[in-house]
Amino acid sequence: MSVPRGAVHAKWIVGKVIGTKMQKTAKVRVTRLVLDPYLLKFFNKRKTYFAHDPLQQCMVGDIVLLKALPERRSKHVKHELAEIVFKVGKVIDPITGKPCAGTRFLENLSDSENLTEADTTYLSEKLQELKVCSTEK
Repeated sequence: MSVPRGAVHAKWIVGKVIGTKMQKTAKVRVTRLVLDPYLLKFFNKRKTYFAHDPLQQCMVGDIVLLKALPERRSKHVKHELAEIVFKVGKVIDPITGKPCAGTRFLENLSDSENLTEADTTYLSEKLQELKVCSTEK
């Protein structure tokens, strides 16, 4: 029994930038999961898209959101850069929301003018939870 297969034209795609050597164009690799009908197992299928980047703002390693163009811009360019989802090298701590490099914060938490009493109690509670979790292991 064969499964009908058709091409899926996605209007919005999330992928990783793998090249920016062309002018105003980014080379983006998109990975999708495809089901093998015989093995009933999912495998990664990679596809490379060329996206128009007018401001040349993305770098290799960025995770970007692409939007399909209504008509082709050139022979290979069918998408445009809609948004940079995650910039490479810009790591944000999920608990505090502050930028960090490795295990150190780039700005001191005590020097922050936006830190309120509720924020300090919340951070101290989270720190206690992390200490408890690390001692249990």
